[in-house]
Amino acid sequence: MTKEYLENQLSGLALADGLARVAAIFPGKVAFSSSMGQEDQLIADVIYRKKIPIRVFTLDTGRLFNETYELIERTHARYKQKIEVFFPEASDVEEYIKNKGVNGFYESVENRKTCCSIRKVKPLARALKNMQVWITGLRSDQSANRKEMELIEVDEQFHLFKYNPLIHWSYQQIVDYLHEWNVPYNPLHDNGFISIGCQPCTRAISNGEDHRAGRWWWEVSKKECGLHNSNN
Repeated sequence: MTKEYLENQLSGLALADGLARVAAIFPGKVAFSSSMGQEDQLIADVIYRKKIPIRVFTLDTGRLFNETYELIERTHARYKQKIEVFFPEASDVEEYIKNKGVNGFYESVENRKTCCSIRKVKPLARALKNMQVWITGLRSDQSANRKEMELIEVDEQFHLFKYNPLIHWSYQQIVDYLHEWNVPYNPLHDNGFISIGCQPCTRAISNGEDHRAGRWWWEVSKKECGLHNSNN
């Protein structure tokens, strides 16, 4: 199986058709990671309504907004489907806090990336074990770092294909879909929180700011946690 083959199979397909196609090509080996953001709620809505056989999971870092936890419950109630939840290893968190402090991620980029690795990257690796395709809600206009990302990528970090079916969608298309289908979403989005991660590391953005500007706002480095690295 090659990247070019998947691109030929999935390019130009409507969202539901693309998700169904990839699930058919890799039966039981496709997983969708949801951050419970707007894009991810859209993809989950399609998977659940169309009954597409794709695993849906989320990462609970232990530092999420209460609104995010409430959204997980509202999503369960709406679709009558359970989202798998993966947590960081308690021993890793305890060691980090012992050495860096509860909020040590504010002190340096290195500390922050270590925290992200413990709370997000390592749990994601467990969630994706034995999978062949990882579906994401990435869009190219979310940040400068994501402009070069493609519909299909070969993810060398997790050793699988990454399928980004919304990569060319606009933010307005996402919002329009959520309202048209009455999809549950995080109310923080209506208050300037476009990209929502951990509560200590997320702020609202102002008009004209990059959608990722509210993440790790005290840094000037790339606004990524280590989950998504383009290999192309």
